[in-house]
Amino acid sequence: MKTKFIFITGGVLSSLGKGLAAASIGALLKARGLKVTIQKLDPYINVDPGTMNPFQHGEVYVTDDGAETDLDLGHYERYLDQPMSQINNFTSGSIYHSVITKERRGDYLGGTVQVIPHVTDEIKSAILSVARKEEDVAIIEIGGTVGDIESLPFLEAIRQLRSDLGKENVLYIHLTLVPYIKAAGEIKTKPTQHSVKELRSIGIQADIILCRCEVDLDQEIKAKIALFCNVDPDAVFTAKDVQSIYEVPLMLYDEGLDQKVAILLKLPAKNPNLQDWKNLVHRLHHFKRQVRIAIVGKYVNLKESYKSLHEAIVHAGLESESHVALSYVNSEELTEQNLKKKLEGAHGILVPGGFGARGIEGKLMAVRHARENRIPFLGICLGMQCAVIEFARNVLLLQDADSQEFNPDTAHPVIYLMTEWYDFRNQAVQTRDTSSHKGGTMRLGAYPCVLRADTRAMQAYRTRQVTERHRHRYEFNMKFAADFEAAGMLLSGLSPDEKLVEIIELKDHPWFLGCQFHPEFRSNPMRPHPLFRDFVRAAELMTASSEGRDSLAEQAEDVEFDGAA
Repeated sequence: MKTKFIFITGGVLSSLGKGLAAASIGALLKARGLKVTIQKLDPYINVDPGTMNPFQHGEVYVTDDGAETDLDLGHYERYLDQPMSQINNFTSGSIYHSVITKERRGDYLGGTVQVIPHVTDEIKSAILSVARKEEDVAIIEIGGTVGDIESLPFLEAIRQLRSDLGKENVLYIHLTLVPYIKAAGEIKTKPTQHSVKELRSIGIQADIILCRCEVDLDQEIKAKIALFCNVDPDAVFTAKDVQSIYEVPLMLYDEGLDQKVAILLKLPAKNPNLQDWKNLVHRLHHFKRQVRIAIVGKYVNLKESYKSLHEAIVHAGLESESHVALSYVNSEELTEQNLKKKLEGAHGILVPGGFGARGIEGKLMAVRHARENRIPFLGICLGMQCAVIEFARNVLLLQDADSQEFNPDTAHPVIYLMTEWYDFRNQAVQTRDTSSHKGGTMRLGAYPCVLRADTRAMQAYRTRQVTERHRHRYEFNMKFAADFEAAGMLLSGLSPDEKLVEIIELKDHPWFLGCQFHPEFRSNPMRPHPLFRDFVRAAELMTASSEGRDSLAEQAEDVEFDGAA
């Protein structure tokens, strides 16, 4: 079957949930037995979100091949349970960069380079590249809102593709806001009418209208929208607000959206198998206990900055039927005076990744609080580095121990910038350009990690070697390895050549682990990540009794390891 394309656009305002809609439609079609892929096209001029402030853009999601991408790719991976790559995310910046590179190289033979056809052809090429594995359906999400000047080349490109590929192979879905005015008790369709009118003015007629609303839309309202937007009466669907994002696929299924998509694209008629999703939603509403986790970071004012992290903790709680209550603590506001109050009642403490010196002292205080009070702790990327610095200062008594990122002149650089290292993924030596204003090349994407037997890491993974995704520049300084090991901090995960530290943990603590990679990028609602699963389980035992700390250590005695060293 030739690949069918579904283009999803948004109207009225941003943040309506196009990414979740795309991921949910993909999940429904995959549940029908179809091969599905998804792509996000972002209209901003940045080549990728890697250099963007988390407060503006939210989380930077990293794929196995090292692409720094939009956070919606996290939704795609979690809902479809399949990896994404660089071809699943393009920006205006990357498109224009390619066009300008070709122009400088002379590829256009001296012709005048224009938005149409050169930029639009580049966009079409990017869209078609995502279906190179002969997928049945490719879902393409267009970022931004209809009417934005930045989105026009993308919209023109997808308009042309219907002619290029044939009407039977292209479907347009428009997600729009249908506001409910509580004071008047009325639902207003006018914003949707104007949004569809704007879309039609550039030559795109929506086939399906997906209406984001606080309440269900009755048939009369749907018929009105269909009439004024020139779509089939059965092509208007409610995307009602739900308690959890994992309810969206079932909600759209109940609306009949996947069936209409299948009819319009002439897809094989097969009912989706949604039992896993039904089981997941059931667990969402049936908890046995509540666990409180404190996330101590510096981007807490925008929760989207920790989107995958948030979801990974939720996944871990679902497996053990625990509701995980997350408390976001701003590390910049932590002081010795308010520390206990800010972290009071936390059954687990998590320090996430980040860049720069801002808020570091607060993170170090949180790490020390977890270590000294025997509270389950998980440090991710910079969080692991903070655990190393805190241990060096307060256990090894190296008072000026620091990362070269924060203090280049420290006498004890327990975290430092490696200028050369072996890249096991690409089988080559990599050299960092330390002249860069940002510290040189990052270690990005999936890299192998060899686990040490009889450790918390091995207990979690139950395998000898794992692969995890990275996004960082600074590394644990192996010159201090013997000192840390002698004082009780185990280097429980290393690179295959034993030159890079991937995981650290404490021997005499109920559950204290830090990892240099980002495990949240590999978590799935149906299959939580092992480190988050065990971290939440450790926190659960803290809720059971005051003796929970001691009972954690007893678990390891009953665990059999697969492939233990």
